[in-house]
Amino acid sequence: MTDNKKSLMQRIRGAGWGAIVLLFAAGVIFWGGFNWALEMTNTEKFCISCHEMEENVFKEYRNTIHYQNRTGVRATCPDCHVPKEWGPKMIRKIKASREVYGKIMGTISTPEKFAHERLRLAQNEWRRMKANNSQECRNCHNYEYFDYSVQGRRSNQMHQAGFAEGKTCIDCHKGIAHSLPPVDQNIGVGREAVAPEVLHPPVQQQ
Repeated sequence: MTDNKKSLMQRIRGAGWGAIVLLFAAGVIFWGGFNWALEMTNTEKFCISCHEMEENVFKEYRNTIHYQNRTGVRATCPDCHVPKEWGPKMIRKIKASREVYGKIMGTISTPEKFAHERLRLAQNEWRRMKANNSQECRNCHNYEYFDYSVQGRRSNQMHQAGFAEGKTCIDCHKGIAHSLPPVDQNIGVGREAVAPEVLHPPVQQQ
């Protein structure tokens, strides 16, 4: 065993700088390829490549200010649903493997199936955003830089009161980019939710 170890070390020393350069280059290529593949899965085009997303939540999102507005600044799918920090991003990607399983199994393959699962899916995302203090929202909307003087009176009061109470964005802004499931938030102006009969169609009388 000792002779084998010595032989290996001798070969490494014999290879010298050439081996070090090759290993470094291989590492750069691998890391670059990994990051390229990761970023390819982090685009809006990739997110809506399955009809479940394109035909449901993406259509809803296109009717909101996050898609089109006076300034032309858009928040895309990964801007809101994928953290920018490396560690949280990797955790999110690993958890997203369940979505691939759902795609394979056809869990939300039709609008009816999606409507039935909407509340559960929404609650999962609300819970995630609550846990990370709505970090994805704060990447663009940092309350420390709010100019309350140009906000409406109600927004001004609600924002300051909410932050004083330790609330985070998702506590009050559910349904900002997608239709709400039939759940009462008791906040803000009434917003049309998904009709209960879509989730549970009435039974036809014979």
